[in-house]
Amino acid sequence: MVGYPTPCVAPGILKRIALFTCTVLFLWVESAWAKPQYPQRIISMSPSITETLFALGVGNRVVGVTDFCSYPKEACTRPKIGGLLNPSVETWITLKPDLIIHQEDSHKLRINAHNLGIRTFAVSMTRLHNIFETIKILGEVLGCEPEALALVDQLQSGIQRKQVRLKEVPRKSALLILGDGSDPGGALYAVGRSTFLGELLDLAGGENILTDPTINYPKISKEFILRHSPEVIIEAGPKANLSPEEKDKKLKQWRQFPTLTAVQNETIYFVGADYILIPGPRFLNILDHFARVIHPEAFKD
Repeated sequence: MVGYPTPCVAPGILKRIALFTCTVLFLWVESAWAKPQYPQRIISMSPSITETLFALGVGNRVVGVTDFCSYPKEACTRPKIGGLLNPSVETWITLKPDLIIHQEDSHKLRINAHNLGIRTFAVSMTRLHNIFETIKILGEVLGCEPEALALVDQLQSGIQRKQVRLKEVPRKSALLILGDGSDPGGALYAVGRSTFLGELLDLAGGENILTDPTINYPKISKEFILRHSPEVIIEAGPKANLSPEEKDKKLKQWRQFPTLTAVQNETIYFVGADYILIPGPRFLNILDHFARVIHPEAFKD
């Protein structure tokens, strides 16, 4: 039987071949597992989510936003997908997202997206601790953990600075009203303690006259306001963005109740910033508004 000669390879060459093969295999495994594919085409389903994504530095991955997302300016350039209650599924399909981020109570939205084979991720931003937790989780999901931790630290430091400024200032009883408050003699909707605005009111040195923690936005009456007679009354919301003439008219309406402490002290304020109802990274601005009208003496500089 005729055999084939066995090739003669030096032991050193064999070692180098084996080392090269192991190196290539290691690099291939590392590249396959060490660099996960984070979402690159994101649709945001609320203004608070949109603002958070841009604050995290991943706005370039946002391909669609709701009709109500207007900040930052760059977000306005993204295609609109309708609103939370009436999203355009056709636009979803056109944009080819690999992730839709929505509030956790958007059950119908999630079902529709899953039926289309679109991945979704639910977040909660109803309280301050939810906002911090959502930022951290989005950092993990989107691969921007350092930016997320830095943003949380920035927000918490901002709160701490306000607390230091207000440390020696006595708290004042306060009422925070939503909507236009056009008729203080009628029913109004107030902000309860267990909301992000209620938490900001507390951090700003206000003692909310609403004590029931189970009701977020109760309907209150003239009698309730007169009975508790808060030292400070704040009307907040986009409709509270008043001209000087409109403000004078509102104050005249409040003066129909001269026994109110806030009327006597002339401490009725209107905070009408467009972001006042958005529980996102700009809540520090809201906190600043509240703190300055409740305790102007602490911010004279």
